[in-house]
Amino acid sequence: MSKSTNKRTRGLALALLTAGMLAVGLIAVPGSGAGAVGTSAVGEDGEANGKEKKPKRTAVIAISNNWDGTIDLADANTYEVLDSINVIPDYDERMAELALDPVALGFFVAVRELIGEGHDQFVDDAFIGKGGRRIFISRPSFADVVAINLKTEKILWRTPVAGVRADHMAISPDGKEVIVSASTGNVGQVLRTKDGKIINQFESGDSPHETNYSKDGERLFHAAIGRVYTPTDEAQLDTTKGKAFFQIVDADTMEILERINMKEKLAEAGYPGMSNAMRPMALSPSERFLYFQVSFFHGFIEYDFRKDAVTRVAELPLRNGAAQIAKEDYLLDSAHHGIALDPTGKRFCVAGTMSDYAAIVSRKDFGNYKILDVGPKPYWSTNSADGKECYVSVSGSDRVAVISYAKRKEIASIPVGDHPQRVRTGKVITAFLTD
Repeated sequence: MSKSTNKRTRGLALALLTAGMLAVGLIAVPGSGAGAVGTSAVGEDGEANGKEKKPKRTAVIAISNNWDGTIDLADANTYEVLDSINVIPDYDERMAELALDPVALGFFVAVRELIGEGHDQFVDDAFIGKGGRRIFISRPSFADVVAINLKTEKILWRTPVAGVRADHMAISPDGKEVIVSASTGNVGQVLRTKDGKIINQFESGDSPHETNYSKDGERLFHAAIGRVYTPTDEAQLDTTKGKAFFQIVDADTMEILERINMKEKLAEAGYPGMSNAMRPMALSPSERFLYFQVSFFHGFIEYDFRKDAVTRVAELPLRNGAAQIAKEDYLLDSAHHGIALDPTGKRFCVAGTMSDYAAIVSRKDFGNYKILDVGPKPYWSTNSADGKECYVSVSGSDRVAVISYAKRKEIASIPVGDHPQRVRTGKVITAFLTD
């Protein structure tokens, strides 16, 4: 497809999405709960009785293959893919519903063209339940969250979210709740994991994105990124992106405790004209410092909560032709998309999305880094359960790179399904993986 044709397609999809969202009240009404309809439950709950002996579990890496509609479960020790879960077993049913609803079908197509690069987005994020029996999945194109029984691979419950697209998730430390970013509903919604019921929500900006729980589970660190799918990518047109900001939310009451405009904080630190759209983030072990990526920037930023200021900026190189790529051709405005900080707080693992590399960066000295050419479009970074490695999804070559923090090199490669994005860790009942 030529660039001019691609721009026309994006323009048509954007007009359709925006007009439709305005028509049904899905933008400019944060907190209204639009689209937060009832939950439908299917099948058994899959949870073990608390008095039963706990079965043996296997540590796995859960890799969400966005365009494939699958989640690969890889052994965390051998990196062998043990199982591949179909997360859209209800595909025919969902498509039949869309065929009867022209407005919903229009949104479905708009998500495909504007955000999915011409592909349907069947899985964005996934967390394995505490007992290792269930997995909770956000499905962008179907605008819902589902729980799947890992033994039967059947849907246990399904909950539509506010708006027309589901995005990133977070799971509470006790495993009783998941939070999903309803990216066109402008809210973060809290779902009870036992039955999928929406029990709370908090107001966000345009396109709520990543949410992280504090270690004690009392606070939420949340970012809205604005309308990254629009073609207005120059700094002077930043206001057309909508409301993009970072906020701290009380995890119990949903009260907004603090809202921070990082564009202003960056300008105060001597970096004017940078984007306000915060991408993936990582917290220091003490949770005093926040590290985050922003749209169009090759690197990441350090923010000190105590000083309420941006204290350092890590600038990383443009590689593999990235310097010649126009802003409007950046993937959803992402220069870098993926950052993890090892549990010792000494090294970062970042995904250089438009430069086709991963980088291990010293936290003490941002200038001390090692570039690893991993292939096209690395899109997420997650620590291993023991914190010794990081996993980088290389979405353009359908694999996950396993990188050693200590050795600063790739030590294994996991072949997976089409367009891997989010990567999470957990434990699954071993018998479910060997049936």
